[in-house]
Amino acid sequence: MQARDAHGCRRSIEVRIGQRSRQTTAPEATLIEAARAGDEKAFESLVAPYRRALHAHCYRMLGTLADSEDAVQDSMLRAWRGLAGFDGRSSLRNWLHRIATNASLDVIAHRGRSPVLLAEQGPPTAEAWDPETRKETEVLWLQPLPDEGYERREGVELAFIAALEHLSPNQRAALIMREVLGFSAREVAEVMTTSEPSVKSALQRARARLDERVPNRSQQETLRALGDTRVQMIVRNYADAFERGDVDGLVSMLADHAEWSMSPYSLWYSGRDAIRQLLATGPAKEGWRHRFTSANGQPAVGCYRWDARRAAFVADGIDVLTLDDDGRILAMTALLDPALFARFGLPERIDS
Repeated sequence: MQARDAHGCRRSIEVRIGQRSRQTTAPEATLIEAARAGDEKAFESLVAPYRRALHAHCYRMLGTLADSEDAVQDSMLRAWRGLAGFDGRSSLRNWLHRIATNASLDVIAHRGRSPVLLAEQGPPTAEAWDPETRKETEVLWLQPLPDEGYERREGVELAFIAALEHLSPNQRAALIMREVLGFSAREVAEVMTTSEPSVKSALQRARARLDERVPNRSQQETLRALGDTRVQMIVRNYADAFERGDVDGLVSMLADHAEWSMSPYSLWYSGRDAIRQLLATGPAKEGWRHRFTSANGQPAVGCYRWDARRAAFVADGIDVLTLDDDGRILAMTALLDPALFARFGLPERIDS
């Protein structure tokens, strides 16, 4: 993520996933030969160690879980069909990421739009909360990513993923491959069938645009400074205050310029006063239960709203919290989509 060095100068993002991979290993070579002979189990064993990283890569490119999952499956099919053309001159990791990049670019070209964060869709909501008249929109929303222990979580933070969506598809692909995955400019040029000067030009423009949108201090740096114990306490206090309907308690946890958003209803509020009014007239009046989780490397909670008809608390949405250096909530980003809960390993309901 963007940060400042000891001299106060910006330095480019450094969220690379480990060191550059070696050339094809002997065990991989054995599996490759078996897979080329039609052994599907050998192919699954070959690609299994890379699936999680490929999913994260496609998510960075696409910003939604369904699209990234589809792109990974398409990538696996392309890899299976194209294995005869893998010559081993690059690592298997790089080869698979090249395929996944092109699969993702095809998805982007087909859908013709990019997912966004709610707070980027115009001025904050002015009207009071009214659950009876709230309507879903057809905007493609950025979705939270279940935390699967990615090596460098800066590369999946909400702010970084949202910023990537403001780049052209080619700029996005070039920047992710070069600065997240550690591809050389030559390798990026080969994937994108262009020249190295074109790649370097795209990277320069992409870095300039990211510089305008990515915070100087990554959320991971903030979370590490706060420490696990304090972060867990903040999340627990957030959930407890919500379950008690304690508006004052919730507002006291907010930064002065906090943002509170709820997609897909195009509802977002800015500032403590606006959020207080929202909570007092809407969400804080309903019954809630929570389950703790993590999304995009950030603290999150699964929210369950009381359903009198079912006599249970039912899945409502995932709240992702962004904290400031003082441990206050800088942003609460909610995606009210019960279908997300299964992906986070969360139950559909909590019985009374």
